[in-house]
Amino acid sequence: MGWMHAATVAVAVGSAIAGVAWQGRPDPAPLLAAQRKALAHFERLDGEWRGTAWTLLSDGKRHELTQTERVGPMLDGTLRVIEGRGYEADGTVSFNAFAVLAFDAETKRLSMRSYANGRSGDFPVTPTEDGFSWEIAAGPGVMRYTAVVEGDSWHEVGDFVAPGRPPVRSFEMTLARLRDCSWPAAEAVAPTD
Repeated sequence: MGWMHAATVAVAVGSAIAGVAWQGRPDPAPLLAAQRKALAHFERLDGEWRGTAWTLLSDGKRHELTQTERVGPMLDGTLRVIEGRGYEADGTVSFNAFAVLAFDAETKRLSMRSYANGRSGDFPVTPTEDGFSWEIAAGPGVMRYTAVVEGDSWHEVGDFVAPGRPPVRSFEMTLARLRDCSWPAAEAVAPTD
């Protein structure tokens, strides 16, 4: 009797799997179109940028850097990737960050996955008329970054915002657009030599 029950279950499961396989996979086109549409706002960032930046150190002093950013589309415009580098006066890299901007078409959530200084995280991103903002939880408050991108100028500030206190500016960068670039999608591995 037990083997008959097992055989019946196996036939039922096999039929269900075959039915699902017969239906094929869902069409990804609507999701991809929604992702491209949401990330089109960030096309203004595509290219190479350079300028000045400062960050507030733990002792309260400002530390000046030459900041560069390069931004480009991946996966046919359904993602945007960003690499930032901060250079000291002698040319050494003292800060390096990498981020992926993505839109989840099902949850309607725009987020940035960021990697920097040995840490990583997912952060909500809000498009604005002239740029975007994003936040990182920081103890009793948040670090709020606000970027304005107009033409060939990218200005971004970072403020620590805590309840009942005035915001404290701890980061600022002003970049100029240098040129278009084909990064990161250029020079993909070809299917043949």
